[in-house]
Amino acid sequence: MLKPTNYLLLLALWVAFIQMAFGQQKLRIVASASMIADIATNIVGNGQSIETLVPVGGDPHLHEPTPSNARQVAEADLILINGLTFEGWITELIENSGTDAQVITATQGIDVLSSSTYANSADPHAWMDASNGILYATNIANALIELDPLEEDSYLRNLSAYTDRLNKLDTEIAAMVSTIPASQRVLVTSHDAFQYFGRRYGIRLEAIMGISTEAEAQTADIRRVSRAIRESNIPAIFIESTINPKLIQQIAQDNGVAIGGKLYADSLGDEKSEASTYIDMLRYNAETIVEALSSNDGLVEAPRQSFSWLLYMAVGVLMIICTLVFVRMMQS
Repeated sequence: MLKPTNYLLLLALWVAFIQMAFGQQKLRIVASASMIADIATNIVGNGQSIETLVPVGGDPHLHEPTPSNARQVAEADLILINGLTFEGWITELIENSGTDAQVITATQGIDVLSSSTYANSADPHAWMDASNGILYATNIANALIELDPLEEDSYLRNLSAYTDRLNKLDTEIAAMVSTIPASQRVLVTSHDAFQYFGRRYGIRLEAIMGISTEAEAQTADIRRVSRAIRESNIPAIFIESTINPKLIQQIAQDNGVAIGGKLYADSLGDEKSEASTYIDMLRYNAETIVEALSSNDGLVEAPRQSFSWLLYMAVGVLMIICTLVFVRMMQS
């Protein structure tokens, strides 16, 4: 006959077996972009990895789904998307995959900004505001609890801890931005991805392209941005990690301002970068912006267009004088 202690031992082994068996059946979670995947990783915990459809450094606006993307979606239990036209390709991918996964739009409940360029078009870059990141995390936690109610306590604990970190970051960024001279709180970037950042922290945005990188820069946009640089005496403008920097570099050169650094908007940086997580990305962007816009010491040497015109005029006058002298000599 088994002793009571043996019964307890058998019960403990049985419970451990059940936990091990079911614990191995982890959820398959797929996120459209790296920012959303990182937020989800903080809520899931337990070392569970989240698959990402658009690789780090890729542009979700322009991404073309691959066969492996279709396989990821088809096998997923939960798919996390940004919505607001950020991933214009993802609806068709999900529909064609035949997946049974639950699809969650992480931007639910966010006070959405409209595009300043296109009527009835939403700005998808809501994650650029740290307080919105809390809503992303809450929506993801609610989806996980619905799909996996046995782990509710764990998800809620993780959400609470992550919310605290985002609240502190939100306060930190606001304090940093307040140190920029008011007249220089103008952020010039390649595409219009920082409007939520600007609304939250008090910076005016001037972008070359619209909210999607599919748009092409127009001459009028370049003139508008150049005028803003001159009128606000902006010391620096910024390139973005997922966009060719040539146009911004040319505008910087033409206007005699510095490149203030590289900002991350549509993707996190790689593991070796200072922006490898969502929180690190927001902090790094803020630090880079504040350092560059707070200083007037970083001006680059620009072409002195006024001197160039004077030189051309001088050469032209000299040619005219030489011509007149030559004609008079021929007549004499």
